[in-house]
Amino acid sequence: MNVLIIEPDGILAKVYQKAMLNTGKNAYIAQTAQKAISMIDELKPSVIILELQLSGHSGIEFLHEFRSYEDWTNIRVIIHSSVPKTSLNLNSRIWKQLGIDKYLYKATTSLDRLVDSVSLIHYENS
Repeated sequence: MNVLIIEPDGILAKVYQKAMLNTGKNAYIAQTAQKAISMIDELKPSVIILELQLSGHSGIEFLHEFRSYEDWTNIRVIIHSSVPKTSLNLNSRIWKQLGIDKYLYKATTSLDRLVDSVSLIHYENS
C-alpha cells in the first residue's frame, strides 16, 4: 500500500512517514501541492493524507485539481489538518465532489488514530 503524505512541515511529515513505514505501508512525502501532483502518477497511492494549509495552493485547491484527473478518482483522501472542519464551510455536496473520506483535526488526533484511519480506509476500499 502506497500512502502519499502532503504535509508542509518536514518534521511532522517524517514522523507520519515513519509511523506508516512501521506498520508496513510505503509512505512518501510531498511538501507542496505541485510536488504531490507530479508524484501521484508514478506512486499510484491508495491513500493521500492532506494538510490543508499549503504554500502556493491550498489543500482545497489541490483537491479540485486532483479530482479533475479521471484516473485518480479512486484514490482515497484523509484530511489531517490544523484547520478545524467547521471553519471550512463546505456543504455535503462539495465534500462528496472533492472525495474527502475522512477529516482528522490535528489538535485532537493521535498518531495511532491517523495510522488506523489509513488502514481502515484502505481495507474498506479492498
